[in-house]
Amino acid sequence: MPSNPLANWEKVGDSFYRKIAVYDAIFEDDIELENYIVAGAPYGGAIALYRDESKPFRLRDGQGSRSTIDVYSCSGQKINRINWEQATIRGLGWSDKEELLVVSEDGTVRRYFELDGEFTSFSLGNGSEEYGVRACQFWSSGLVALLSNNQLIAVSKYDEPRPRLLAPCPEGEVSSWALISPAHTLSRSVEVLLAVDKTVFLIDSTEAEDKILQDGPFKHISVSPTGRFVALFTAEGKLWVVSNDFQNKFSEYDSKSRVPPNTVNWCGDDAVILGWEDEIHLVGPNGVASKYYYDGRVHVVPEFDGVRLITNDTCEFVHKVAGVTEEIFRLGSSSPASVLLDSVDQLEKKSPKADENIQRIRSSLPSAVDTCIKAAGHEFDAYWQKRLLKAASFGKSVLELYNSDEFVEMTEKLRVLKALRDYKIGLPLSYEQYLRLTPEGLIERLISRHEYLLAIRISEYLQIPADKIYVHWASQKVKVSTVDDEAVCKLIVQRLDGKPGISFEVIAQAAYDEGRSHLATQLLNHEPRAGKQVPLLLNMEEDELALDKAIESGDDDLVNYVLLHLKSKLPLASFFRMINTRPMASALVETAARGEDIELLKDLFYQDDRPIDGANVLLSEALRDTDLTRQTEKLHLASRLLSDSKEPTVVLNQKLVTEASQLLKVQDALDKDLADHSEFLGLSLNETVYRLVRGGYGKRAHKIQSEFKVPEKTFWWLRLRALVAKRDWGELEEIAKLKKSPIGWEPFYNEILGAGNTKLASGFVPKCTHLSPAERIEMWVKCGMIVKAGEEAQKTKDLNTLELLRTKASGPAATEIERMINQLRPRK
Repeated sequence: MPSNPLANWEKVGDSFYRKIAVYDAIFEDDIELENYIVAGAPYGGAIALYRDESKPFRLRDGQGSRSTIDVYSCSGQKINRINWEQATIRGLGWSDKEELLVVSEDGTVRRYFELDGEFTSFSLGNGSEEYGVRACQFWSSGLVALLSNNQLIAVSKYDEPRPRLLAPCPEGEVSSWALISPAHTLSRSVEVLLAVDKTVFLIDSTEAEDKILQDGPFKHISVSPTGRFVALFTAEGKLWVVSNDFQNKFSEYDSKSRVPPNTVNWCGDDAVILGWEDEIHLVGPNGVASKYYYDGRVHVVPEFDGVRLITNDTCEFVHKVAGVTEEIFRLGSSSPASVLLDSVDQLEKKSPKADENIQRIRSSLPSAVDTCIKAAGHEFDAYWQKRLLKAASFGKSVLELYNSDEFVEMTEKLRVLKALRDYKIGLPLSYEQYLRLTPEGLIERLISRHEYLLAIRISEYLQIPADKIYVHWASQKVKVSTVDDEAVCKLIVQRLDGKPGISFEVIAQAAYDEGRSHLATQLLNHEPRAGKQVPLLLNMEEDELALDKAIESGDDDLVNYVLLHLKSKLPLASFFRMINTRPMASALVETAARGEDIELLKDLFYQDDRPIDGANVLLSEALRDTDLTRQTEKLHLASRLLSDSKEPTVVLNQKLVTEASQLLKVQDALDKDLADHSEFLGLSLNETVYRLVRGGYGKRAHKIQSEFKVPEKTFWWLRLRALVAKRDWGELEEIAKLKKSPIGWEPFYNEILGAGNTKLASGFVPKCTHLSPAERIEMWVKCGMIVKAGEEAQKTKDLNTLELLRTKASGPAATEIERMINQLRPRK
């Protein structure tokens, strides 16, 4: 028989609330919840149980005295047991990612991952060890600890814990306290409501603001999920609901109990739950309440849209009835959605009233369909889910145009929720919780429970990438497997073959963390991305393999990353030996060293037995240096570097380096001896000779030519250019009287003509006997001597050239050229 949709509805003021029994008989008989502290993770998450050390506890047969934290699903399935041998626990809470947080009295915080017992820890510091933690409260991504001296320490991120002190707290007895999460404060930082004596203080990072209340002490403070309201429980047993600024009081409820409740929590944003040992008061607006009684201890686990009530026998979910649900099922409802649901009953009875109902709500039919779809999401009972979806299906079949996307999406979500709510899984998510958690967050929770098959099926059903699931499965297989490395690797590779996005680097890291380095190396061979392989190989101290993988990738940046790591780690000789057989690595080291580390470059060339390259580096340094002593030292080192080799090329280079050293000494002497303050030190040999000739020190130039065996032709060129540069025409005229020149006479003509002395330049034209008449004619013309050019043409009887010269000549030169032309013309 179908259940009554109004079963367990309670009218509290103007709203309806309902209590849904999600699971029955969840805990074993030997677990007496009255002896335990219970903390539940949000979104239908796991439940952590820790024995309350303030209560006497009778050991049963087989039980040890060692403290433990037991983690269960909401259906009572045991997930894990954590042995606890640390200081007394003062705080037990969960993050939104279902990470268990345990705060001990000495200020140590443990953060447990994925429900499997692995954890990281950090210390709250700031005097927590000295004064001790008194209590702790949590929000989605952080916590606040209250010390015995009333000081508050906040941690805003578990990923990067940086404990910081909040503003100094007032002295006095703290009767209760609560957090306002950063999402609901103007400062976007956590704030604390601290009930001290008769009043309440609002404490943030900078100040403690007195709200100036007179009716304390308040035994409980609780902030609503949206941060808009605050619930206060007085010593007289009254519950107040006030605004978050404490300026307005919205309702008051007298519990008629002088014994304060164990907990005060919000049920959504409109009602407050008062929880005693075996009694629950659900207090709505205007101080109206509904009461629930239990046979044993009941624990309250708050959710943003309701509360979970946990007893030894049941897990129940109390929440406000959604507006769409109330619209359909409320007694006497005649809303279009309620009529549409009734039409399904009439249709099954084959009653004509079904059609009458449809016609009656025809204009509102689209909204009625939407309401039925939404109401199906808020139902936990599969029967009513199906009835509501059937009503929606019937309604949309009548409509000519209706977008069925919402209908399809709702059926998908309900199938997923049904699978999650199964007692074997124990994740009783409400529809609103599922939307906020997101499918990706849901997959993470299934992974942490090792429910891989369901996670994969849901991923495929919702078309979500499943690579994280496979990787986690493989990592877990590595941790628990007892067979040899080859068998494990083969199994994992076969199972993951063809699966997109698989990171073997993560699996290999898990193997390495378990001390199975060989398996990690084998797994890394299947990682296609070298950038993922290399860092782990380096971490595993597989240096050569890491370098080879980086080189195979062809990525210079990755190779450089490995080389920098190896250089900082290995002795220099070992480092060079490793790169010596790898040309790419050696080339990259050389390139980097040329710009950043000359000493490393020298060591590299020495290690590789490359004397010429090493000497070139020293020679370059010597040329850049301005100090003669250092220059000489570097040249001497370069010479010694080359001295051991018998190769002709190396011998020649050694000779050049020796000569360079000698030249430096000569140049230093010149700088000291000559009075014209010319700076010779550091010049090349040719430049030295040139500057001496230009400065008028020809004898010294000849001496250097002799000492350094400067070729005659080179010396003549240097001398010519220096004399032209200093405009020493007299010396050049003397040279012109010589019969021979090692460089010929044409360079003299060109250099002098270029300097503008056409007369002196013309004196070298007759000496250029190796040139053709046409070339000499052109030389005469460049000097402006047209007649001389004509005489050259007349000698070769070149009438055409003479006629061309006639066009360039003027005055007497023209007459002379005309005479030459007439002499060559044949007579008539």
